[in-house]
Amino acid sequence: MEHHDPALAMLIDRVRTAQAAGAQLAIRGGGTKAFYGEAIQGEPFDVRLLEGISSYQPTELVVTARCGTALADLEAALAEKGQCLPFEPPQFGAWSSAEPAARGTVGGMVAAGLAGPARAAVGSVRDYLLGATLLDGRAEVLSFGGQVMKNVAGYDVSRVLAGSLGTLGVILEVSLKVLPIAPATASLRFELGEAGAIDRLNRWAAMPLPLNASAWWNGALLLRLRGAHAAVEAACASLGGERVDPAQADPFWRGLRDQTDEFFAHARAELDRGASLWRISVPPTTPPLGLAGELLVEWGGAQRWLCGTVPAATVREAAARAGGHATLWLGNDRSAGVFAPLKAPLDRIHRELKKSFDPAGIFNPGRLYPAL
Repeated sequence: MEHHDPALAMLIDRVRTAQAAGAQLAIRGGGTKAFYGEAIQGEPFDVRLLEGISSYQPTELVVTARCGTALADLEAALAEKGQCLPFEPPQFGAWSSAEPAARGTVGGMVAAGLAGPARAAVGSVRDYLLGATLLDGRAEVLSFGGQVMKNVAGYDVSRVLAGSLGTLGVILEVSLKVLPIAPATASLRFELGEAGAIDRLNRWAAMPLPLNASAWWNGALLLRLRGAHAAVEAACASLGGERVDPAQADPFWRGLRDQTDEFFAHARAELDRGASLWRISVPPTTPPLGLAGELLVEWGGAQRWLCGTVPAATVREAAARAGGHATLWLGNDRSAGVFAPLKAPLDRIHRELKKSFDPAGIFNPGRLYPAL
């Protein structure tokens, strides 16, 4: 990335000014993930001026884009070449932002590290991140990784940025691996209870099936198959179930990705009645957790959304007993912390990383953990 770029120069100057004044900055793109994480602190630092696709090599399956690039624009450019971001990054949009026309950005996608329904089948944001350029707390521009599949000897710093919520610096530009859009997709529906759905999903996971996504809610399991036409049709024939028309299935999976579907709309409405929405990550074979509330199960059983009034300690204890953890996704009472408390070794690593990249604590203070 060229240092004489006017937009980049403005960002660098802003960091230098904050550094000199002892100020703190709240990095902001489209603002669609402002709800995620601890409370935002610091002066707003809008990075959307730095936008655009820097390079795209469809034959190499690599794209490089700047942080302020609208995620929708990047995906549209990929779709023109029959390619996509397979991990389905959510585009929360209007419901999650104070700006009605807000659009998620590439920088926010990486900083949040969130993936959609296909995550269990294809991997996470981190798995597709080849390289990144970062503006750190010293107002220095650092580059990590590269633009090829194998580019790192030793520790891959660029992947640490995925999910860091901007606490290490401004993600200026990223290079991402992309994949061709699958030639065939089909969705199947099964009438099953929670335990039956989890059992069935884990048995299917051990079979050579083109499983791409799953969602269980309110007594129904939906399964999405993706891959070659022959593989998808053979799987549909062997699995049975009710085939769902794409005109209904496609909006459902998009709604699940962007959390605009019925379950999440209901969960947001329940917040005013004291409910919280929890994102619980557990091993996929974990039996039902037995927590009171409304439940949605994704990722083959590995991600479970719980909307209810169960105390935070109870939710976290149940997740920990199963070998997982729980994140407070939405809720008015955040006194128990948004993210599960870190064990001492991990806490030390987080603090050392913060100290290395942002020694003065300029960027997104407390966004991951209050004391970080």
